[in-house]
Amino acid sequence: MMMRGFGGYGYGMTGGGWWMLLFGLLVLAGLVLLVIWAVRALSGHEKTGTGAPPAPPAGSHDEAIAIAKRRLASGEITPEQYQEIMKTLTG
Repeated sequence: MMMRGFGGYGYGMTGGGWWMLLFGLLVLAGLVLLVIWAVRALSGHEKTGTGAPPAPPAGSHDEAIAIAKRRLASGEITPEQYQEIMKTLTG
């Protein structure tokens, strides 16, 4: 009785089987990437391409100042923190 090794017909995959396995894995990876892309696109995930966050909408500067004033008045931040916020917002 003759035993066949790992590369023979008795064990493992034949030459064509490896290509089919590789092709199947590539298709599976493509589907995963497609699902990730679709979820990000549908969730409104925006990327500017520079790594920076998207620019704030117009009018948000006044709202940020109002929030800082409200936080100072309620005691959430100190006057020094308020001054630092104002310095940052006014440039």
